[in-house]
Formats: sequence, structure tokens, C-alpha cells
Amino acid sequence: MADATRRAIDLYGGAVARVPGGVTVRDSSKLRSPATDRVVWQSVFGEGDDREAARWLLWELGQVTGARPASIHDLYIARGRGEIGGFTVPAINVRVLAYDTARAVFRAAKAGKAGAIILEIARSEIAYTEQRPAEYVSVIIGAALREGYTLPLFIQGDHCQVNPKKYQADPEGEVGEVKKLIAEEIGAGFYNIDVDTSTLVDLSHDSLAEQQRLNYERAAEITQFIREQDPDGITTSVGAEIGEVGMKNSTVEELHAFMRGYNDTLAETGGGTGISKISVQTGTSHGGVVLADGSMADVKLDLEALAALSRAARGDYGLAGAVQHGASTLPSNAFGNFPRIETAEIHLATNFQNLVLDHPRLPTELRERLRAWVSDNAAGERKGGDTEEQFYYKARKKAIGPFKREMWSLPDDMRVAISADLERIFGFLFEQLNVNGTADHVNRFIQAPMQHHAALRPVLVAAADDPDAGE
Repeated sequence: MADATRRAIDLYGGAVARVPGGVTVRDSSKLRSPATDRVVWQSVFGEGDDREAARWLLWELGQVTGARPASIHDLYIARGRGEIGGFTVPAINVRVLAYDTARAVFRAAKAGKAGAIILEIARSEIAYTEQRPAEYVSVIIGAALREGYTLPLFIQGDHCQVNPKKYQADPEGEVGEVKKLIAEEIGAGFYNIDVDTSTLVDLSHDSLAEQQRLNYERAAEITQFIREQDPDGITTSVGAEIGEVGMKNSTVEELHAFMRGYNDTLAETGGGTGISKISVQTGTSHGGVVLADGSMADVKLDLEALAALSRAARGDYGLAGAVQHGASTLPSNAFGNFPRIETAEIHLATNFQNLVLDHPRLPTELRERLRAWVSDNAAGERKGGDTEEQFYYKARKKAIGPFKREMWSLPDDMRVAISADLERIFGFLFEQLNVNGTADHVNRFIQAPMQHHAALRPVLVAAADDPDAGE
């Protein structure tokens, strides 16, 4: 791999040099040049040693500059102690045009001095966007380098979810697949993991404790597994979930039933650090609800329940608070409510995908081929009674992976226009969520120890093609 590493470093034209244990940067301005574009491209579309060398180089450059993968755990626990608050962390699912999208995030973050920002990808998204964890981390680091963003990077495994049907058929096998994926993610630099065993909640039981039992027992088991994977000096931030998104709304009583069972189970199986946040359901759904004409239905978000759940999570268990999924398609005037009621984190995904796929600069011919591909290859996404617009809206995400290289290869002017519109949306959201200025909180509470890689670590590749997994 030595020759491949030398070729990757040479892309910077002498501005970067190999030193024992890593690299040194002689001219940081070159990191903000098209040289980084070429290294990131190689990390995604290269092959063999050239691809691995590009990923190694991006990792090491991140270590040198400060754009290092980190855990948000200590910041969240500080919030649980009441030392900080008044903001809601956006967890942004980067699906399509990943490099350009992440660059737009970091430009908006730099402009507002925002540091409490998560970039994430769900189990199902890994499959249909064709982004394994090592690639995803490389792209995020590369985008930070390109934009001169030097704060810690909070990269998250969203919805590491147990599939209930597969669990019924083979409980240990399905949990084992989730654990393998988590090991791969942490090995690549995902130091924030959302464990989602809420699919195992059984509402047929009379007591809340029994309804939540499988959820909290498996969540505690997976938390213990994560602690075994923690790198030296890092406590991976772990989240759990008590209500499946799109299903019945969560209650404070359910939160107590889960947390008591989870904490007791964790103590019985060896103790260790538990979760730092908890996801709840208060009226949203992934991707929103699309009407027959392709427009979006209004969302009835229960802000009072969300506020009560956050208060209980902080006051009774020292967590950062509650997490709201499925928020990107909410109306623009809704986002200011989240920091007002002290929501810890919200997850945002589909609207950014929509902006790219519906952008006026996207070539008409490409739009037509995307639609034709979805019609030919994603028919299984069609539900009875769906109109053509409903089907295409819900299924077009499946084309992101097959069209990834073509999307990345769009002319510069098109990508710049799309990225500028993304940046405006991110800037608006960061302002509404009150995360501008949180760079100070990150600098105060977050330690991101340097970790040098002799080469990317081999990992067990888990299945990530579950169409029913949350996102």
C-alpha cells in the first residue's frame, strides 16, 4: 500500500508529507483546494489500495487539523446536569450528493459558529445509498477539510434497528447482525450510535414494563457490546428508543418503564455507561405523509408530550433529553419550537434529498431516467392504492446508490447551485434550532483524542439491506 499512499499524498503537490505515525501539513490552504476533491473521489470510486490509501490519508489529515470523529456523549451529559441548554442538535442524514451536501453543512456551521451538529446514516440508507461506514466517514472528513472546518465531527449510526420479523425467526441472528454493523461503524469512526430495539415493543401486554421488556433488555445488551468496542479515551454516545416512528405517541410513563428496566438490566449485566438520550414518538413519520398529488400532509406534532418527555429524561435520568425523528418535512415555522421546549436532538433527512432530486438545475433527461429506473426496479415499494406520485416520492431514494457516480459527476455549475440552496436551508435550520454559537460548548465539553491508523482496520461487514429498517 506504500505506493498507493505516496500517490494519494502527491495529489497535494508537496503540501502534505508522510511522517512516522501519520502526516504533516505544510500548507493548509491546499486542503481547501480541488486536491481534496480528488482524494475524496478516490476514497469513494477508487479501487483496491488506491481507495484505501485515500481513506487513510483523509483520516490522518482530520487528525492533524482537528476534524476528528468524536462522541457527543459528554456534551449531552452536561446538558443532563443542567449546565447547558436552549438548543436542539440537528442530526442530518446525508444521502445524496454526500460530499457536496456535507460541504454545505460545514459552510453553514462555520458561518454561525455551530458545533453541536451530527451527520448520520441509517442501517437501511447504507444499502440503498451504497455508502458503507468507512466511505461515509471519509467523505465527511473530506468535506470538513475542504471547507476548513476544524471542530470535532459527530458521525452517527442512525437506527441500528432490529427487524421484528427477522427477530421472530432468529432472535440471536438478527441481534448479531445489528452488532456486526455497529462494530463496523465504530471501527470506521462512528462514535455516536442510535440503538433501535423499539420494534420489539409488544403492546399486547397489560403492563408497560412487559410491553417494553424486550426493548430495554436488548438495548442494554447492545449497549454493553458498544462499550466493548469503545476506542481508548472515547465513550461512544448511545441513544435508545421507546416508540417506533410513525406509530402511537410515546408517554412519560412508557419512558419510565423503559429506563427503569434498562438501568436495572445494565447493572445486572456488568454496569457501565448507559445512554445519553432517548428517542420518542410524538406524531411524525419518516419522510412525512405524501398525498395523492405528491404534496405533503400536515403533521400534528404533540409538542406538549415532547416537552414532558424531555423534562423526565433530564430530570429523572440525567439524559440530554428526548429525540424527535422524522422532522425534516415539518413546516418551516415549526423548528423554533424544539429549542424552546428543550428537545435534545431532531433527525432531518428526506427534505434534503427532495431538494436535490427536485432541483430545477437537475437535467430533465436525468430526472426521466431516475423515474424510469424507480418504476423498473423499485416496484416492491408500491403500496395498494398509491398514486404514481405517491409511489415515486416514497421509492426514489432507492435510486440514490445506482445513480451515485452520475450525480457526483454533474457539471460544477449544477452542483454549486444545488449546494448553495442546501447551505441556505442548513443556515436557516441552525438559526431556528439555536445551534449557532455552540462551537463554544463543543470546545468546552468535548475531547477528541488523536487516533492514528497504520491502515484502515479490517471489520466484519454486516447486512445493511433491510428495507424495513428505520431511517
